[in-house]
Amino acid sequence: MKKMIVAILGVGLMSLAIAGEMATPDEAKVMSEKAQTAVNEMGSEKAFAAFADPNGGFQEKDLYVFCMDNEGVMLSHAKKPELVGKNLKDFNKYGDLLFQDMIAVSTGPGAGWVDYKWPYPGSEEIKEKTSYILKNNEGFFCGVGAYK
Repeated sequence: MKKMIVAILGVGLMSLAIAGEMATPDEAKVMSEKAQTAVNEMGSEKAFAAFADPNGGFQEKDLYVFCMDNEGVMLSHAKKPELVGKNLKDFNKYGDLLFQDMIAVSTGPGAGWVDYKWPYPGSEEIKEKTSYILKNNEGFFCGVGAYK
């Protein structure tokens, strides 16, 4: 019985530790604003290098920056560089046309939240996620997402 209680407590503490490492939507918005400033001040090439560098100040907890043009082509992705150059405009694996929604924010108000479903890190479970999208001076947008 003691072993079972210890195991249950261990799983509970592990879950708390994992939850503590997940960022909030407010933290995602702050990083998205920081990414916009980086692109506007450094230019896209240097900003993309900073986004991809684990020590570049743009990867914290589960947050990372991705950038896309208004046609749907991924320009930069800190965690999945294999997506760079791919047109994802019609991507709809989890029931959302999230990139079309992001493009609409970029070409409309230029800033805002986009809600969608995305796999939770380390599992197959699909959860609600939201990304804060900001258009920059170079005409494309970057975003940072957090689970809700």
